[in-house]
Amino acid sequence: MKAFYTDHFVLPLPSGHRFPMEKYSQLHDLVATLPEVELLEAPSATDTQILYAHDPAYLIKVLKGNLSPKEQREIGFPWSEKMVERSRRSSGATVAAAKTALNEGIAANLAGGTHHAYRDQGSGFCVFNDSAIAARALQKEVHSKLQIAVIDLDVHQGNGTASILKNDASIFTLSIHGQNNFPFTKEQSDLDVDLPDACDDLTYLNALEDSLHKLKARFSVDFIMYLAGADPHEHDRLGRLNLSKHGMQMRDEMVFQYAAEHQIPLALSMAGGYGKSIESTVDIHFQTIQSALKYQLQY
Repeated sequence: MKAFYTDHFVLPLPSGHRFPMEKYSQLHDLVATLPEVELLEAPSATDTQILYAHDPAYLIKVLKGNLSPKEQREIGFPWSEKMVERSRRSSGATVAAAKTALNEGIAANLAGGTHHAYRDQGSGFCVFNDSAIAARALQKEVHSKLQIAVIDLDVHQGNGTASILKNDASIFTLSIHGQNNFPFTKEQSDLDVDLPDACDDLTYLNALEDSLHKLKARFSVDFIMYLAGADPHEHDRLGRLNLSKHGMQMRDEMVFQYAAEHQIPLALSMAGGYGKSIESTVDIHFQTIQSALKYQLQY
């Protein structure tokens, strides 16, 4: 399985910043121990690819460093050239993973899942919306008739993705998230599932199973973009749900099994994770990669 990495493109963040940037290099080191995974440096998303999902005026502001202080606060990162490059690479990794998965069944971005970015603004540690960019890149650069499902299992709603793709009948957006968590004003996905605080494994997995049945009934899927957030885990600082490590594994395997059974190629991104210890987040992300490897041979 091919996995694309961006961890050597590091955001220069102020001391004490709550975004766990170091989780990416730690995950890379663990994945490097798996002989079944081929690690590849992520390409940079082009301006054209970014414009598949974003407004030209917004892209120019990001590239030229003209984001206002308010806009930078909304994103959660101070502007820098390294922020721009990191954001390009994170989106480019998902584009590369998607194109690879189309030919090989499954591939991963060891970062990505930047689902809070809207067409004309960034938000919630997200500058460019990699899932929307990659979905449109597949359609515009590979296969124009491709029907794509975005399965977003980050604990926070994929509000930016839902907004960007809301009038696009060729891309189905599914988000399972905490009802009381960020963003506090939700957008409307094609299918939203709001979960209560302290939701346990059984409740979550039943909701996911039901959602996959509804997806199959409502939409003919040719390709899956899967956002495998680590933040529904019980030890996540920002998650508010109560999934065990085993529950997280069963979640991933349910999605991978669905894709494998229906022979649907799948591109995987890591999305959020803010564990009380960074090691717990990295452990969940690594478990996701290990689970993906089990299903690669089924494609």
